[in-house]
Amino acid sequence: MVNDSSRKRLGRGLAALIGDLDQPVKSTPEKPVVVEPAKGSQMVPIEWIRANPNNPRRHFAESELADLSGSIREHGLVQPILVRPVKDTSDGVRYEIIAGERRWRAAQNAALHEIPIISRDVEDKQALELAIIENVQRADLNAIEEAFGYQQLIDEHDYTQNELARVISKSRSHVANTLRLLKLPIQVQGLVSNGDLSAGHARTLVTADNPEALAKRIVSEGLSVRQAEMIAQSSAEAQTGKPSRAKGESDKSADIQALEKQLENALGLKIDLRHGARSNGELRIKYRSLDQLDELCRLLGAGR
Repeated sequence: MVNDSSRKRLGRGLAALIGDLDQPVKSTPEKPVVVEPAKGSQMVPIEWIRANPNNPRRHFAESELADLSGSIREHGLVQPILVRPVKDTSDGVRYEIIAGERRWRAAQNAALHEIPIISRDVEDKQALELAIIENVQRADLNAIEEAFGYQQLIDEHDYTQNELARVISKSRSHVANTLRLLKLPIQVQGLVSNGDLSAGHARTLVTADNPEALAKRIVSEGLSVRQAEMIAQSSAEAQTGKPSRAKGESDKSADIQALEKQLENALGLKIDLRHGARSNGELRIKYRSLDQLDELCRLLGAGR
């Protein structure tokens, strides 16, 4: 586990590791602007670099790569690729990408022979943190890629959700809600990855009885997130034969409903979570017997 000072540094983003990338631009009307690589970088052959197999970003739109390649042909690669050295160089590869795979791919398409890099000697855990931070800050990851990246840090490096939230400078609820998307069927995850469904729609589907059918309906009818929430709730009421929520509580978001369900599964008791507009709220835990109360006290540590 990285220490607290390292996590605070990572939480500020890549600027502390890469340095100041803003360079003065000197232009003339007669020729295109070519920006010199950032201070502290070095030029290396592009074939010395390989992609990181653990990069959470999996999808690279061809149209975006084509636009970036055109810009690189015209002006060069402005921002260096953040890399780390690899130990085995028998295949000619000397560096592995930490952040900047999209720029590296576009530079290949632009037929560049050399590109600017900044090398940092970091371990697997820190490299994955940086990759996630860079992509999340740039909004380059779709919700499913983001969820897989978070889960990888938890599975491989023993992060808790609270620790992960501090590292990536996101709220604990954001991490929890994003991770819940991995419970969706593979077909629904594919719709999110392709951009056919938004993250808001996907969170609604986590609590739906038939997420695949509802996902298809959302796409075909162009439903809003609110409409999807209402359909999911109506389906639950029809199946149980009674309203899923008490009167006046039907406006709870899909995130709140899912968090209630998660707490109910963990505690085995009925949960009523009321979240206010100013991030305040009230949590009610309902028990039916003294035995349940005693068990709840034990789980919360009050009975020790």
